[in-house]
Amino acid sequence: MTNKVREFREKAGISQTELARRIRIACTNLSAVECGRLAPWPKVRKALARELKIPESDLFPDNGQTET
Repeated sequence: MTNKVREFREKAGISQTELARRIRIACTNLSAVECGRLAPWPKVRKALARELKIPESDLFPDNGQTET
């Protein structure tokens, strides 16, 4: 899954550990989301967008579709 979570997190100046704490997921799961190894649940997608203060569609431009 292509996403821009890491890009927007770094622009916001938030550490991976802090963002994971804020959205209440394990840091390892956030890392997996950022690397595209894990597709986040809709609830997590919404929480990421809320914390990073950007539209969910900007974080996940492929709308959750996996690359082939």
